[in-house]
Amino acid sequence: MQPDQIKTLIEQGLPGARAEVSGPDGVHFEARVVCAGFAGKLPLARHRMVYATLGELMGGAIHALALTTLTPDETSRG
Repeated sequence: MQPDQIKTLIEQGLPGARAEVSGPDGVHFEARVVCAGFAGKLPLARHRMVYATLGELMGGAIHALALTTLTPDETSRG
């Protein structure tokens, strides 16, 4: 699995989201996802939204995914 594939799936699954994904070994990844749809949601709910975009890949082709989830407003605050 390539980081760009994960980025595409997240951005398609969360309209308006911007994702940055890295993972040099092809199974462990880190993603920073900025999405207005995260507003008012706790971190666990945000993570579930991202996991939903990846479906069965989680725990399979994607062994681990460390997430940072932010709203656009949160990115502009220091």
